[in-house]
Amino acid sequence: MAKATDLRAQKNEELEGRLGELKKEQFNLRFQKASGQLTNTAQFGRVRQEIAQIKTILHERSTTAA
Repeated sequence: MAKATDLRAQKNEELEGRLGELKKEQFNLRFQKASGQLTNTAQFGRVRQEIAQIKTILHERSTTAA
């Protein structure tokens, strides 16, 4: 998981790309959980937290730019 300072150093395009990857990973984790293949449920929290961090940084940048 990336730290917030590392995420803030990235460009918006990179953050949006990472956000897409994380959403795909979250989708796959849901399928694994439903089929009983998921062993490490802590991955859900890690993915959700990183998604929230990226969304927060993108929102901060959009409000300061406006």
